[in-house]
Amino acid sequence: MDSPKSNDSTNSGLRDSTSKANDEEQDELCPGFRNADAFVKYGLGAVLSATKASASLPQTGDEDDFYRSFPGFREFCESQGDKLLHCMSQIMQHHGCRSHLRDQSKLTGLEERFDLVVDSNDVILERVGILLDEADGVNRTQQPVLPAGFQPPKIVVSSWNRMGSGSRSRSETFRLLHAKNVARPQLKFKEKVDNSNTPFIPKIFIKPNATKPLSSYFTNKQIRKQRPEDLDVPAALADLIHQQRTQEHVEDMFAHPYQYELDHFTVPEGLLSKPEPQVGYSTKCSFIDSLEDLVALNEKLCKLSEFAVDLEHHNYRSFLGLTCLMQISTREEDFIVDTIELRSELYILNEAFTDPAIVKVFHGADSDIDWLQRDLGLYVVNLFDTHQASRALNLARHSLDHLLKHFCTVDTDKRYQLADWRIRPLPEEMVQYARTDTHYLPYIYDCVRAQLLDFNHGQPGLLQSVWNKSRDISLKKYVKPIFTEESYLELQRKQKRSLNTQQLTAFRLLFAWRDKLARQEDESTGFTLPTHMMNKISEELPREPQGIIACCNPVPPLVRQQVNELHLLVQQAREMPLLKVRRWLEPMFLELETPNDQDSHSVAQMKARRIIESFENPFRMVRYDMVKPQYCLHCILFNRTQHSTIFLVISVLALQWCAHQQECQESAKGDVKKRERVASEVGELTPKPSKKLLKSAEKPEKKEPPPQDDFNPFDYSQSDLKVFAGSSGPGNRSMSYMAGKSERGVRQNWPKR
Repeated sequence: MDSPKSNDSTNSGLRDSTSKANDEEQDELCPGFRNADAFVKYGLGAVLSATKASASLPQTGDEDDFYRSFPGFREFCESQGDKLLHCMSQIMQHHGCRSHLRDQSKLTGLEERFDLVVDSNDVILERVGILLDEADGVNRTQQPVLPAGFQPPKIVVSSWNRMGSGSRSRSETFRLLHAKNVARPQLKFKEKVDNSNTPFIPKIFIKPNATKPLSSYFTNKQIRKQRPEDLDVPAALADLIHQQRTQEHVEDMFAHPYQYELDHFTVPEGLLSKPEPQVGYSTKCSFIDSLEDLVALNEKLCKLSEFAVDLEHHNYRSFLGLTCLMQISTREEDFIVDTIELRSELYILNEAFTDPAIVKVFHGADSDIDWLQRDLGLYVVNLFDTHQASRALNLARHSLDHLLKHFCTVDTDKRYQLADWRIRPLPEEMVQYARTDTHYLPYIYDCVRAQLLDFNHGQPGLLQSVWNKSRDISLKKYVKPIFTEESYLELQRKQKRSLNTQQLTAFRLLFAWRDKLARQEDESTGFTLPTHMMNKISEELPREPQGIIACCNPVPPLVRQQVNELHLLVQQAREMPLLKVRRWLEPMFLELETPNDQDSHSVAQMKARRIIESFENPFRMVRYDMVKPQYCLHCILFNRTQHSTIFLVISVLALQWCAHQQECQESAKGDVKKRERVASEVGELTPKPSKKLLKSAEKPEKKEPPPQDDFNPFDYSQSDLKVFAGSSGPGNRSMSYMAGKSERGVRQNWPKR
């Protein structure tokens, strides 16, 4: 009878203990910690112990190198480092951050890992702040409470895509299509983009519709593909051999391939007569992204008498820029060509683009011609530019938007004018926008030709001038931007700011660094380091890397990666002598700063250079044998005082003026001696007079004053200059103070400047 009761009591006791344990587990914040205070206390202790342990590790340098020479220590450090990276990666994955800490290159691995850790810390701390605000009762995601009847403002990106009140759009909320994580199209190109600091060489190797054959340099692939790095010679001789082998092709390399055809092109008579505008528009649109479709397109274009062309370009994430899209419109059909996918095959279209019997209609073709040559190797013969026709007609505006509204009564939608055309696949809205640029151009081409003839009373002179201007645009040759040591001067003059020598040096160094890095990374200079940020850094000259970061808002990614290198450049600029230079004196000082050959400078420039070199150290004694006596006082006073712009300008200008006077005097003396020599020669040729005439003509001659010796400057090297050797003592006395009896309290006669 007692056994069941005892069993029930034991079972109830077990249930109570398990329930208490479950309650305790539910009350715990984390396994093993009852509340947040216990967890924080334990975590702080763990962090302190880890910090103390890390402080006892060998210091970076010789000590660490010595310990790492032992294989056991090195393997232990590598294994522990992998564990730490794995732990950090798990934490970053938990918070949704990038966590590829171990899959980094050896060259830039440390910088990339540091950036990942910094970004992850920002994300984690931001979430911690949000959670703390929610714990305090603050909800950031809650929508603001608006009063009744209040209408929120409509979202409009900018003025360039703001629709008018008369538009019949369903919505006025626009968005700028720009993708941050677009895969770089340059990585898929068969031919690597050439960002080198060398002139552009045309890509053409086949010349359809040629009257004059193409040069052998372009047709011979062996010569064309030959590069200095391919030659099995030392690097010092590679460039020389390459230049010698290509020297005979220099004229052909940089000439326009269709120069002869365009010079001998004549407009057919049928194109100079008044046309009848064809109102019908194309209704079909095809997207060309394969080689088979491209060949079919070329066959269709070769059968036509005219077609319209336009391009879409991207230049923010590329140094030279990328042609992303080509639009071609006929009177029956529209074509959208993917120039990124078919970049290396689009030379096929040269058969239609260079046919003189087919008119190619562009609007504002100046940039399009450059892009076609640079990226696709395409050239245009028989071009008609509607922008030049609009200028000849003296229309109110010459944009394509105005022509569409004037001739076709069509209001264009410019929402996607600044979109990123590298996006693939293209949204339908962007396809329709690109199609509109050429859809109406064949009809506008007919209208402007008719108006040009009517404007000139039926005479073809004005229309012929538009054809001639269009042909001049076709003759343009793409020129690659070339960096020189004076390239920064043009940009600096546009800023219209007065800089001293340190700021100007910093601007020059930053400009060269930006150009070099942009070419290496194939990024635009605006993406690498915008001009306004470069001006800010040059003016501020930060002493610390954090100051460079503070000058940039937002901070460009490449600036954050290369901030230490930028800091070294700024430090190099700060070491220059601080001289404030007026804009009209900048070229003179830039000539004096460059270490060119001394024979190429005039006497005044050489003397000015020596004066400036003596100012580099304010406590350095002046070499008095370099300058004339009249300049010694200025040099003595200036050398012991702080740098002054007025003294510098006066000294340099005085040197130039005195040198000019000296040159004038020397030239005058040379002319006098020359006249005396000529007179003596003439006297020798004349017959000598008789003795009687000489006696009658003898008269007491006036004694001429003895000739004055040339001025010789006083040799200060033989003088006692101890009076100037002492440093300025207490009381801020000048160099000219004579050592002797002290006369404290008596007014001194200091030398005046």
